[in-house]
Amino acid sequence: MIGSANSRLEFLMRTIAAIVFAVLSTWLFSQPALAEKRVALVMGNSAYQKVAKLSNPANDAASVAAMLKSAGFDSVEFKSDLSVSEMRKALRDFGNKSRDADIAVVYYAGHGIELDGNNYLIPVDATLETDADVLDEALALDRVLFAVEPAKQLRLVILDACRDNPFAKTMKRTLASRAIGRGLAKIEPTSPNTMIAFAAKAGSTASDGDSKNSPFAAALVAHLTKPGLDLRRAFGFVRDDVLKNTGNKQEPYVYGSLGGDDVPLVPAKPIAIGPQADPQSAVRRDYELALQLGTRDGWEAFVSQYPEGFYANLAKGQLRKTAAEETRVSAIEKARLAEQEKARLAAEGARQAEQVKAAAAAKAAEDARMAAEKAKQVEQQKVTTAETARLAAQEKARLTGQNTAQSAVVKEPDSNKLASLQPPSRAALSQSELTTSLQLELRRVGCMSALATGDWTATSERSLAIFNKNAGMKLDVKAASVDALDAVKGKTGRICPLICEHGYRADGERCREISCRAGYGVGDDNACEKIETKRPRQEDRKARREGGETARTASRSAAPQPAESAITRLNNSPTCTNSRLACEQSRSKFRLSLGPCASAFARCMQSGKWNSSYEGLARQ
Repeated sequence: MIGSANSRLEFLMRTIAAIVFAVLSTWLFSQPALAEKRVALVMGNSAYQKVAKLSNPANDAASVAAMLKSAGFDSVEFKSDLSVSEMRKALRDFGNKSRDADIAVVYYAGHGIELDGNNYLIPVDATLETDADVLDEALALDRVLFAVEPAKQLRLVILDACRDNPFAKTMKRTLASRAIGRGLAKIEPTSPNTMIAFAAKAGSTASDGDSKNSPFAAALVAHLTKPGLDLRRAFGFVRDDVLKNTGNKQEPYVYGSLGGDDVPLVPAKPIAIGPQADPQSAVRRDYELALQLGTRDGWEAFVSQYPEGFYANLAKGQLRKTAAEETRVSAIEKARLAEQEKARLAAEGARQAEQVKAAAAAKAAEDARMAAEKAKQVEQQKVTTAETARLAAQEKARLTGQNTAQSAVVKEPDSNKLASLQPPSRAALSQSELTTSLQLELRRVGCMSALATGDWTATSERSLAIFNKNAGMKLDVKAASVDALDAVKGKTGRICPLICEHGYRADGERCREISCRAGYGVGDDNACEKIETKRPRQEDRKARREGGETARTASRSAAPQPAESAITRLNNSPTCTNSRLACEQSRSKFRLSLGPCASAFARCMQSGKWNSSYEGLARQ
């Protein structure tokens, strides 16, 4: 007995331990994975004390701060109109927060300045009377990078500080050789997984716009925190919006590089795995109960509880069917009573008028019965059709849930990698759409100048070949492909160098004509050279006059000569004219501007010297 009791107790203890272990395991494994910690510092300087106030930076900073808070950032510090000491303190405090953060973001809107290739943020109390004051009164961009450095996964700095700087106009130079740039200078981050976004490309200025927010800030709010959207694509959308809203005058630019995985600022929403609960399960259960009951009271109670929706419409159809059935039963009863009354009057030998009246009533009751029977059949058919559709939809939903549960794959997160998403499939693109997209991307990276037509021509092949050469890739140039489109889209800036024709020089993303002062012209190496003018001597003028008289006399006395051929005229014509024709033919062949030919012809006529590269063509 004692042994049996001990065995039962031991079994009970093992059972309790198993239940406790199962409950704890379920609780532990059902907890969501630890979310990454994201912190942000947002600064906007508008109320400058020594120069005109800016209208948008404070508004831009407020909009960006609200965007980051709504995106679920763990900490968003919003500061406005900061002095130099306040900016230093804000960055010092933020650096402490970023030490245990996975993602750190700093946004600054206001004035900035570039001095000797270094970028500085200007607080509201800055005076900047001399260029040396920049070191003391402004805050170096390196200080901002130092604050985000401790973040483990992503460091993002966004600068809307490329406005036209009013300090540079009044600032005194302590050294004549010291350079003060327009906008901000290009920067290459030294830390991995660091991105720096400028509102405008290095060396250019940004616009404040005419609305509450600058074009750059408005585009950031629209795209930056879309769940699951890779940062590089998000800034690509920002670039497109700003170019569109500024008439291609302002182009945002991103410096730095990330890894091969997608890096969204806001993780994608989790995809539900396994069969999901049917939100209408309670409604369906009540509907099936009312269907089993099959009475008017049951259907009226259901419609009262659920007045709208799919099942409510089915219940209303059932109510109409019930009403038609009641009408049919009532019509059958009336027809039976009318027939009985007609038979009674005939048996009692009633007057003819009473029998006619009873016969008419019986006929009317029979007609009503037939109409009710027909109406009932119609409502019955409607209810049958609706029930069939409901059961089919219910079965389809069940099968879909099973397929989803079978095909779902749970992927364990890797804490050492940034959050990533699979790239969207491009299988739905037609060949024409794929070709157009690739041509647009080749134009964006500077490898194609022709318009995107959707046709893969020899020009498109040459453009892709040029991209291969400059990007160090070996893409197939014979046809547009998804691999080529992905490869070109992966480049954030210009890949192919800007090549300008003779007489023009590259200025950012455009070719501008070279202008020389009076007495100078563009030489062979695209540099301005002094034009030497030969003055005719007295003997030369006299010889030309005598030669002209001799030629006129010989032409009057000589016999008629055969017409001179075109080749003879070309060989005997002046060298400048021949070379100009050769220049125009050569440039027309490559669809280049003919302007340099006219300029070179004018210089040739003045100096007697032509660009030697066309002399051979002139003789041909």
